Amino acid sequence: MIKVQDLDTPTLLLDYKKVIQNISEVSSFANEIGVAVRPHIKTHKSIKIAELQLNAGAVGITVAKIGEAEVMAEGGIKDILVAYPIASPQKINRIIQLLKKGIRVKVAVDQEVQLQLLNDVLQHTSLELEVWIKVNSGLNRCGVEPGPHALKLAEKIMMKKQLKLGGIFTHAGHSYAAKSIEDIHKIGVDEGKAVVDSASECEKAGIPIAVRSVGSTPTYKQAGAVKGITEIRPGNAVFFDAIQVGLGVTTLERCALTLLASVVGVYQDRIVFDTGSKSLCLDKGAHGNETVKGYGLIQGHEEITLERLSEEHGVGVFLQSPKLQVNDVVQIIPNHACTVANMFNEYVVHEDGLVIDHWKVDARGRVK
Repeated sequence: MIKVQDLDTPTLLLDYKKVIQNISEVSSFANEIGVAVRPHIKTHKSIKIAELQLNAGAVGITVAKIGEAEVMAEGGIKDILVAYPIASPQKINRIIQLLKKGIRVKVAVDQEVQLQLLNDVLQHTSLELEVWIKVNSGLNRCGVEPGPHALKLAEKIMMKKQLKLGGIFTHAGHSYAAKSIEDIHKIGVDEGKAVVDSASECEKAGIPIAVRSVGSTPTYKQAGAVKGITEIRPGNAVFFDAIQVGLGVTTLERCALTLLASVVGVYQDRIVFDTGSKSLCLDKGAHGNETVKGYGLIQGHEEITLERLSEEHGVGVFLQSPKLQVNDVVQIIPNHACTVANMFNEYVVHEDGLVIDHWKVDARGRVK
């Protein structure tokens, strides 16, 4: 077997034991509180990892884009939520093709105009499309306001012959800007209540809501525990990363994804690695996160801060000279695992320092 330290660099590494542990933790939590799991695969974009999640009890998957849904469908996955508003004719026709193949696909809606556009295209078919209302729980991105506004949209859905209301969901992405665990807990509870309150408004009006779904890795345990929630959709929890560590959601030991990099130069005031923005990305958190320092955590070398990246170079600074030389290799925990995974064609899967497999990043680059 090949040892990890003998691989060429930069290489995307995935610790098998850790990823299995992370999948198991989500599944165990869901079983304990009695909710379903529909993990967001935009983190890993891998059919193999999605299959592991389904084998652990997930009822289906969540995707961000139709391109991801198409890849997962080709891989044999039948139950898919596209957690993104769909309105353009091109995209609606792609959804129709998935329905014709027997895929149980659902799409997000948050505006009346989307309903009309979806129904206009679908009325030329005999197909029915399941839609889920996305409510805004504080991120202020997409999403109808919870409560009466969600009910108004639900009533409009009920009037569309070829649309079926299947659920209400939200994503508390603003939890990534939380200043403390206490803040995360509050955001999570509010996230769950935004969905439950919206569902209650609908059911008081005689509109049943079968699925009440929450997401966000930092908050899924708090939001999932809100009475009335039926499903959780964590994505990053399959890997974890430096942002999750900074938020206090997990520990360094639970981070399954790392980037293997080599030292290309050691200088008086800096050290340079062969990984830059084209592999580690420049992400420090999309929603205001300020808990990370630098552009990744170098395992075993806390004295180094990866201060800046160019395209192919990672430049680290240090308070004391590190015990590293040219061609030494290190593993770097990325700030944001989702964006880094999308930069590579495959995961090199390892266990106890030995390479055991290679898994494709099947939906890499599927952003349409």
